[in-house]
Amino acid sequence: MTSTIISKSCQLPDGRQITIETGKLARQADGSVVLRMGNTMLLATVVAAVEHKPGTDFLPLSVDYQEKFAATGKIPGGFLKREGKLSDYEVLISRLVDRAIRPLFPDDYHAETQVNIQLISGDHNALPDSLAAFAASAALSVSDIPFHGPISEVRVVRVDGQYIINPTLEQKEKADLDFIVAASIENILMVEGESKEINEADMLEALKVAHTAIKTQCELQLELTKAVNKTEKRKYEHELKDETLRDELYKLLYDKVYEVAKKQLKGKHDRSVLFSKIIDDYKATLPEDTAPERVDLVKKYYKEIQKKACRNLAINEKVRLDGRKTTEIRPIWTEVDYLPSAHGSAIFTRGETQSLTTATLGTKLDEQLIDGAMFDGTNKFILHYNFPGFSTGEVKPNRGPGRREVGHGNLAMRALKQVLPNLTESPYTIRLVSDILESNGSSSMATVCAGSLALMDAGIQIKAPVSGIAMGMLSDSTTGKYVILSDILGDEDHLGDMDFKVTGTESGITACQMDLKVDGLTYEVLSEALNQAKEGRLHILSEMKKTLAGPKADFKPHAPRAVTITIDKDLIGAVIGPGGKVVQDIQKTTGATVVIEEVGNKGLVNIFATDQTIMDAAVKRVKAIVAVPEVGEVYEGKVKSIMPFGAFVEFMPGKDGLLHISEIKWERLENMDGVLEVGEEVKVKLIEVDKKTGKFRLSRKVLLPRPPKKEEAPAPQV
Repeated sequence: MTSTIISKSCQLPDGRQITIETGKLARQADGSVVLRMGNTMLLATVVAAVEHKPGTDFLPLSVDYQEKFAATGKIPGGFLKREGKLSDYEVLISRLVDRAIRPLFPDDYHAETQVNIQLISGDHNALPDSLAAFAASAALSVSDIPFHGPISEVRVVRVDGQYIINPTLEQKEKADLDFIVAASIENILMVEGESKEINEADMLEALKVAHTAIKTQCELQLELTKAVNKTEKRKYEHELKDETLRDELYKLLYDKVYEVAKKQLKGKHDRSVLFSKIIDDYKATLPEDTAPERVDLVKKYYKEIQKKACRNLAINEKVRLDGRKTTEIRPIWTEVDYLPSAHGSAIFTRGETQSLTTATLGTKLDEQLIDGAMFDGTNKFILHYNFPGFSTGEVKPNRGPGRREVGHGNLAMRALKQVLPNLTESPYTIRLVSDILESNGSSSMATVCAGSLALMDAGIQIKAPVSGIAMGMLSDSTTGKYVILSDILGDEDHLGDMDFKVTGTESGITACQMDLKVDGLTYEVLSEALNQAKEGRLHILSEMKKTLAGPKADFKPHAPRAVTITIDKDLIGAVIGPGGKVVQDIQKTTGATVVIEEVGNKGLVNIFATDQTIMDAAVKRVKAIVAVPEVGEVYEGKVKSIMPFGAFVEFMPGKDGLLHISEIKWERLENMDGVLEVGEEVKVKLIEVDKKTGKFRLSRKVLLPRPPKKEEAPAPQV
């Protein structure tokens, strides 16, 4: 437990200061820091069990990022009024931190470890998502938990051609690229972000700018580690080892595994059966009284052999497990309009990966409400990704989306939102749902491709179709050899030193996600990988265009149509009516959905209907309410009340005028008895609007034939 408060600071390229402090808060954690930038403050803590659970052969690491509503002076919404389950936004930040730090724990360290990052003070000029991994790494650095850090993380954006590190919210919204980058002093570890169709060279330049800033932050953590005297890490022994057994298995099984890998079988099930047979045959030779611990070691060492054989095959012979060339894309077939009742649908199948994606058009009432500590408001583009167990032939209970599903859906959403029409001006809410029906490599990229096709099938006028590709890299640090693989299999994903996903149009990159597990990757190799990815995604795009090259000209017949009527701000109340009476009546009598919003100094009346007759009726009602009465126009009115001097007639919705007794007929009327009845429909003409009072004068007689004048009697003749 730290007994003294120690603080260290560094500066961003623009002079803003970041401070890390330890020894003041959460002192019973194995490591804790408070990171501050502007008024944003993060409390990061890390705790690890002293011993691992017997039989555990992996790192049970959990990373949770949570924003306290009090950090920005808010009270949570909902019935409970307290922070609860992590929001998707918090899950996404937790994933960013997890992906950045997980590769740097020792492979043989298996103690349960928990990292918590809390936003305790918020500032829109210092966004916390780009500081979370920095804080987590700093907490690990001041602990005795084994960790091959430090690392840090920054956001890099480009505004008007200038790169900015950790921008303000206003700068972020103006940017044409937005990447969060995590790295150590030596190597980039993780990249995730979106961009407005940039080229590969721009992306590389952004990574270089980010890495320069990260190096300073890593050096700050090294100073902090030295100051708290935590350079020595705890001792542990979490794995049983038997080098003799490992060597024995290698000699017996490596060549057999290598031969199966060289068979270049297309199906993952066929490969799995043959790989499993090798180890099953070996285990059958073991004595019945073999200790369970030794059997576990056999399984572990066999996985190592399998991984090494498959990697060596690809690196040395450029032969892949399914027989493809390094740049070859698996066979692709696509179909649109598969579901007759959906507003848009598409199937995208690449090899053994398949996505069935639907597009649904909704109204403003369908917008997603966002209630967060840092952000609130609404979202008009939603993408959900589902990954059921049957997609990989597994039995798995459906328990709602996990962190992986949230992350994959977010990546696809970022890729596609760059080409959508202006959602601010559009009356529609758009929801895409990707159901993965088969999976063997990059279902998130299948979601991007299927989502692009579904949007176009729905008639949404996207800027350009988007495709995505998953890439991998295998390398040998001893020989310096490496191989870059296009469109990786699920098996190749586990083998690789780097995997990354790139999406884009023909014009450029719209989103990317990258995870590196190898030291010493040069920018030259990364550039080669990005250019190979470009060739692959353009090939995929060409296959998609064979089915649908651009958005359909119109929506499906059963999709909602929208008409937006712009009205004067002062007329919003007239359309809504007292207690919503008028707008509710329009919806009830016509069957349309009417949504009214105030934008600046005007009102927008959005009308949605699936039938033209319904739409016409609703538009007519609204236009009648907001129409400006014009002198000389003829209207169909209804008598509202009768007075001794005439009648008041509603000639437009909400607008009454006086039909004076003298304007009803050409003949003189002595009184109103029996002339008109309340509720009677009568055609009238607006003849005057009083400039002072705004009152309306109506006439009925001017629409009637005027009787001829009586002829004078002839003069008597003399």
